[in-house]
Amino acid sequence: MEWVKQAPVERYHGDGGGRSTCGQRVENHRSGRHFLQIPGPTNVPRRVLEAIGRPTIDHRGPEFAALGRACLDGMRRIFRTTTGRVYVFPSSGTGAWEAALVNTLSPGDRVLVYETGHFARLWAEVARRLGLAVEAIEGDWRSGVDAGALGEALARDANGGARRGRAIRAVAVLHNETSTGAASDVAAVRRALDACEHPALLLVDTISSLASMPFEHDAWGVDVTVAGSQKGLMLPPGLGFNAVSEKAHRASRETAKLARSYWDWEAMDAPNAAGWFPFTPATNLLFGLKEAIAMLEEEGLPRVFARHRRLAEATRRAVQAWGLEFNCRPPRQRSASLTAVRAPDGVSADALRALVLDRFDVSLGNGLGRLHDRVFRIGHLGDLNEVTLLGALAAVEMGLSLAGAPFQRGGVDAAMDHLAAPDGEAA
Repeated sequence: MEWVKQAPVERYHGDGGGRSTCGQRVENHRSGRHFLQIPGPTNVPRRVLEAIGRPTIDHRGPEFAALGRACLDGMRRIFRTTTGRVYVFPSSGTGAWEAALVNTLSPGDRVLVYETGHFARLWAEVARRLGLAVEAIEGDWRSGVDAGALGEALARDANGGARRGRAIRAVAVLHNETSTGAASDVAAVRRALDACEHPALLLVDTISSLASMPFEHDAWGVDVTVAGSQKGLMLPPGLGFNAVSEKAHRASRETAKLARSYWDWEAMDAPNAAGWFPFTPATNLLFGLKEAIAMLEEEGLPRVFARHRRLAEATRRAVQAWGLEFNCRPPRQRSASLTAVRAPDGVSADALRALVLDRFDVSLGNGLGRLHDRVFRIGHLGDLNEVTLLGALAAVEMGLSLAGAPFQRGGVDAAMDHLAAPDGEAA
């Protein structure tokens, strides 16, 4: 079935006479609101927007010191660490990746990366550009980390690598691979390290899982946790985070030789103790962060995680009813933050996404890397509820119909049946 794209109509405003006072061309107004249903950046709640909109304050004054301490202490609770340090950088998650590497490693150090998808591959590329020796375990981009395969690589290294002076110094994995919709068992990765008594640092990316899926920095023995502001934390992009174990902090002080300046944890330690930063911080984003932490704790992290599980399960039931294929094969590894759906044979995922955006003002995530034009991704993390999700699922179902894709109707009904279950979360 063909669909017709309405051409934009030129309109002018400003002087009441059909012309703009500044000559600006204005396209058709779209009623309602845009549905941002990508896996991040996510929707920013009004409370957070209002906090960000406060007047900027002196970042060397006592009011800011209280703000800085509140944010650092709050993020320790979100990361679930009582002993670790938390560092906040004005950066994207990519900056937090680099900070995790340059503070713990030296030129030529070996890093074992499990390639679960596009973002694991990008983190490995950052490591290579920094002069690290990357050993990659290639995954199928349709599942999470295979802890058994990882354990075998670590056991081989523990048995022979140290004697050759080539021991792996760090293991880097993604808790949730945003490109594929597959989550990994970080506790199992830690058990694999412990089983062969391997001393490598464990570095974990939680950019698309923190504050959306359960994560335990201390209990799972993570040495550096990486996160960003623009997903489960419900903020705009612009803040990168490291949560750091004492082992990782000691490596930073005693053995790490990679050059660092802006990303240096040690430069942050003394100022952070008083709530300040050694550089000009993103003050207004920190206002928003404090409010976002308050919102998460008012709802309660267990309820936040349950809400994400409920919305994820509703999305999966819709996909199953449509007769479409999940990109992530193992059901137990399917993410609570997003669902990556493989487009039906003969259907361009990007064309479908463009159709849904044009007709229904709903943004879906695109396929990345080897999944380009093969999958579309439905984000269900951050500040959203049942009705928001159902609106996005309805747009997908209508888009599939308009595109003439081979599918079965009833996905939205299946999602509604799940969300309307008496206990609020069907088994």
